[in-house]
Amino acid sequence: MAFQKVKREEDYSKWYNNLVANADLAEHSAVRGCMVIKPYGYAIWEKMQQQLDKMFKETGHSNAYFPLFVPKSLFEAEEKNAEGFAKECAIVTHYRLKNDPEQKGKLMVDPEARLEEELIIRPTSEAIIWNTYKNWIQSYRDLPLLINQWANVVRWEMRTRLFLRTAEFLWQEGHTAHSTRQEAIEESERMLDVYADFAEKFMAVPVIKGLKTANERFAGAEETYCIEGMMQDGKALQMGTSHFLGQNFAKAFEVKFATKEGGQEYVWATSWGVSTRLMGALIMAHSDDDGLVLPPKLAPIQVVIVPIYKGEEELNNISLRVKPLVEELKLAGISVKFDDRDTFRSGWKFAEYELKGVPVRLAMGPRDLQNNTVEIARRDTREKKTISSDGLVKYVINLLDEIQDNIYARAYTFQQENIKPASSWDEFVQILDEGGFAQAHWDGSSETEQKIKDMTKATIRCIPLNNAREEGKCILTGNPSKEKVLFARAY
Repeated sequence: MAFQKVKREEDYSKWYNNLVANADLAEHSAVRGCMVIKPYGYAIWEKMQQQLDKMFKETGHSNAYFPLFVPKSLFEAEEKNAEGFAKECAIVTHYRLKNDPEQKGKLMVDPEARLEEELIIRPTSEAIIWNTYKNWIQSYRDLPLLINQWANVVRWEMRTRLFLRTAEFLWQEGHTAHSTRQEAIEESERMLDVYADFAEKFMAVPVIKGLKTANERFAGAEETYCIEGMMQDGKALQMGTSHFLGQNFAKAFEVKFATKEGGQEYVWATSWGVSTRLMGALIMAHSDDDGLVLPPKLAPIQVVIVPIYKGEEELNNISLRVKPLVEELKLAGISVKFDDRDTFRSGWKFAEYELKGVPVRLAMGPRDLQNNTVEIARRDTREKKTISSDGLVKYVINLLDEIQDNIYARAYTFQQENIKPASSWDEFVQILDEGGFAQAHWDGSSETEQKIKDMTKATIRCIPLNNAREEGKCILTGNPSKEKVLFARAY
């Protein structure tokens, strides 16, 4: 296909932006900072959404939907949450336009149509949901309440990048209520495990599970759990978060329940979410200079069949052979496309499907019909071979599994090779400059964390959950430290 190719190693940012555009995933819209997700990009998001939704329901959650608008007074009820999101809020102040008397054909805000109370366009939904839960929860019998919603949110970002950071984005947000602190903590950890399983088993992206520091914690949470992925430039991407909210929102909205013993207690809460940022992770973790590399479990088209022919008769003969193969592949649960368009040559089609990251390509010509063979090419390694058509479906099923495993193994090897311990400040800076995660001691203070961020643009990505206690000295101050944390520059 004709497009400007940018090498990943030369300009990672431009490579990413070009790939999003050239693979037909998304484009900028007329609204500053917002994107249009195009059909192929949305098809990948749908595969993510369907699998996550299944995993949520398997863990007992139900879907609901809550309003896009949050009354300002409700938004202000939990002070830390309101303060944390205040700078990103978009606000509705009026509800009507009228003709502008000074400019014919133009509209103006009707000053007489000002809302009695301003409405916040949700940056997150805790406020509106906990105000609703007040009416849903009266007794311990109503708990746990396990709700998820698929929605859009608005956070007025100044610097945007398609999928990674946009003013409006799609996500899911789970909001649960529990009778005990321990049950809520277990829920937070359970959903973190769901996210990690999805990232590794479906996205083929290895992740590190951990806790955020107080500086990086979700506004209004007592603890924030996260999964951190490493992109191919060595930078970190926060791929999902799960928050233990304690009783903060229950107290802000007076959500109490009658206990078995007849008393009254505030409920314990969690919230957790992932967004279309996962699309950015999928692109940056696996793709190469020629386009997307999609793990088969999330590829909208897992197998494409391209006929190689001259003239209508040869195409008809190939089509007759391909039709039962397509049906057999579909019966095996494989998404397949037979591209018999006569408007493009086979070489153009090969480049198109390589760009779009289709895991397996089959090519069949007149000689293949005679020899009962097919050429099979895999996107991850670029290997091509000619094999017998007998037993082809079973071969393709096994190959898709092999590709999924290989893509993960490649990303895991890269991750492990680029997580490095730092024992001195110079070594610490070098690791960050070369691209990677630095394991280093930190004295536990917010001031030191901020100083390191100011000096290096690196943040503490997480305190890994599997951390081993290890006495040492802070990488910056030399003060005592009980464990290493992970630092990285991040998206």
